[in-house]
Amino acid sequence: MDKELLKRLLEIPGWDPTKANSVEFSGGDDPILPTSFRIGATASASLAAVGLAVSDLWEMRTGRRQEVAVDARRATASLRSSRYLKLDGAPAAGERPSVMGVYPAKNGRWSYLHCNFPNHREAALSVLGVEEDREAVRRAVAQWDAQELEEAIIAAKGAGGMVRSMDEWAQHPQSAAVASLPLMEIDRIGDSPPEPLPDGDRPLSGVRVLDLTRVLAGPTCARTLAEHGADVMKIAAEHLPSNRSQEYDTGHGKLSTFLDLRDVDKLDTLRGLVREADVFSQGYRPGTLAQRGLSPEELAQIRPGIVCVSLSAFGRVGPWSDRRGFDTVVQTVSGITHRQGELFPGAEPGPQFYPVSAIDYLTGYLMAFGTMIALGRRVREGGSWLVRISLAQVGKWLVDQGQVPEDQLRDVASDFSQDEIDRWSTTTEIPGGRLNHLAPVLQLSEAQPYWARPTVPLGYHDPAWPARAA
Repeated sequence: MDKELLKRLLEIPGWDPTKANSVEFSGGDDPILPTSFRIGATASASLAAVGLAVSDLWEMRTGRRQEVAVDARRATASLRSSRYLKLDGAPAAGERPSVMGVYPAKNGRWSYLHCNFPNHREAALSVLGVEEDREAVRRAVAQWDAQELEEAIIAAKGAGGMVRSMDEWAQHPQSAAVASLPLMEIDRIGDSPPEPLPDGDRPLSGVRVLDLTRVLAGPTCARTLAEHGADVMKIAAEHLPSNRSQEYDTGHGKLSTFLDLRDVDKLDTLRGLVREADVFSQGYRPGTLAQRGLSPEELAQIRPGIVCVSLSAFGRVGPWSDRRGFDTVVQTVSGITHRQGELFPGAEPGPQFYPVSAIDYLTGYLMAFGTMIALGRRVREGGSWLVRISLAQVGKWLVDQGQVPEDQLRDVASDFSQDEIDRWSTTTEIPGGRLNHLAPVLQLSEAQPYWARPTVPLGYHDPAWPARAA
């Protein structure tokens, strides 16, 4: 199935689907972890697509293609890579806030409160009118109609959703809007002459990437570009909340600087970085950066030939196009948690999340694939490019692959062996100690991926690009 999935991904850039035959897949089939959703196949296909795009860029540099190999078990482990982080020998994965989770609402319905960031937690608590106490939240949610609570939390600038079945989601206007879009769009948005890849000895050497994304999907895209040699600069701001374990997980290979875009001078600094960049990746809600003169079209005027990558939660069309969302929110509203709860009940009844952050990481891998496709087009035909994708589009793609039959879901191991995790891991010296983490999954025959820079605290570097190779 991995190879057939990959062939369909290769339709996005219009590549010959027989390219998929050059990829070596191993590691078995789904189910790999306790879920009916085909997380192993989609992870393997997404990473294989990245590998073929890397090979394409490598051929532009050297005239040689690379052999690509992906292990499905290792690819699946990467969909929850933060679980396997250790700092100085101790687990480094963060814990969720106590009030984050799924609660019973009126009439047998369920509501999910996303409270990972303080501002979203405060929004939910303000709507419910309670303090940060799980039992108080449970009692308050029980008094609400789930759909009304969903809308109230969104209106309060929070995040969450009503648990829907897949059939219910299929009838929702936003589901129809998502279905009207392809998995990913790659469009030319401006003219500029063809540009060769910068000099260097790695597939993405000298390619400069501005990473204005948060949480997992967007940062995973930039981390993936860094593992193939790109110079990635993470742009954060001191006033924005962050999750330390997520930064440990997605910060490999990156520079990191603070720029508060509410400050005119800092905005000018960012524009200066854009002028010397190749890729601008952002995950703000649609239209947000346009208010600061940083729409894709404006970026293409500042830096002709730029590749803009735009991530949203629910897609660029439909009634929810400007709504906040996360992997867990998309799972909730689209029927994934409803189905997971049916097949793999938890300690308490009700919906369940699948055992990985599949939508987030798959989106990140596909964003990196689209970015490299656009960079290749810039080499061949020139132009500025816009890559667009959303968590909801990727969630639909995951669900569209069908589910593992129920009779094959018995006695599925809940984790990988320690020997596997040890073999797939590496250790990096970072400013905070020794970080043990998963190494890149892809296996390439010539330019094996690795991160040349360690994870650093947010804001660690000055906002200046390192010199390119002479």
